[in-house]
Amino acid sequence: MSRGAEIVFDRVTKRYAGRDGVALSELSLSIPAGCFCVLVGPSGGGKTTALKLVNRLVAFDEGEIRIDGRSITELPAVELRRGIGYVIQQAGLFPHMTVGQNIATVPRLLGWTKSATGARVGELLELVGLEQGDRDRYPAQLSGGQRQRVGLARALAADPPLLLMDEPFGALDPITRIRLQDELIRLQQEVAKTVIFVTNDIDEAIKMGDRIAILREGGVLAQYDTPDAILTRPADDFVARFVGDDRALRRLGRLRLGEISLDPAGVVGEGTARVSAELSVRNAVSLMLETGAESVLVVGEDGAPAGRLSLARAAALLQP
Repeated sequence: MSRGAEIVFDRVTKRYAGRDGVALSELSLSIPAGCFCVLVGPSGGGKTTALKLVNRLVAFDEGEIRIDGRSITELPAVELRRGIGYVIQQAGLFPHMTVGQNIATVPRLLGWTKSATGARVGELLELVGLEQGDRDRYPAQLSGGQRQRVGLARALAADPPLLLMDEPFGALDPITRIRLQDELIRLQQEVAKTVIFVTNDIDEAIKMGDRIAILREGGVLAQYDTPDAILTRPADDFVARFVGDDRALRRLGRLRLGEISLDPAGVVGEGTARVSAELSVRNAVSLMLETGAESVLVVGEDGAPAGRLSLARAAALLQP
């Protein structure tokens, strides 16, 4: 399995004919191999433009983009794109092809054998949480969430080191969106690709990203850092306003109960609320506020007590 690739934007500028100003202004950032990087910002910030520059769907005017040290302009466009997975909103599946045929698109273009392609389709169906029987269904027979899973499987089919994802969950209902976000986080832990993910949703960016690039209108990079650094140390007033006033609570949303030091479980009464160690601290605090409880008991996968989270302990986590 191929791992991620390092991506470097070096003073990249893009102008569109007939438009005042630039779409992207001297963008410079380095995305380490295996990093999940989220591009976020208001409309007109150049997020999708930056994404499309990487696989040369759009040509830049100045600067350079390098993948593992090699300029993308040195590669033929077709060869470049076959080494990059691309996932868009509404999945963009071929409606006349079955799920299996859609997933097999790039391996077939690369000349894989029928047996190797079939095995890869089966592997990917399992990886993205679909049934083996789904391979003979058509996109019109699938739900929106299922179509996005197929789109992700197709992007991963030839095992590319880089995935580009342009608002892949933007058109989905909130429940499906959260479920697919969690699935993608799990999947990324397994495959360790380099991901560039575009969204307009700061909550999605904070949840998904290892690194976040916040772009302001005019394609200017406002801040590029880890989610925790952006939440605790916004670079300027624009970033602070964009992230919102509830930055402290957003930080708690990134923390899982199993990732923090808990108080001893103590005596467990019959009415004590029990929560999974996989739950976020923010959701645990919300539960306590709703029920009037001072604490919740955190349990592991086996149901055994792992410790206790109190409101006081949660408040201490908000301290810088």
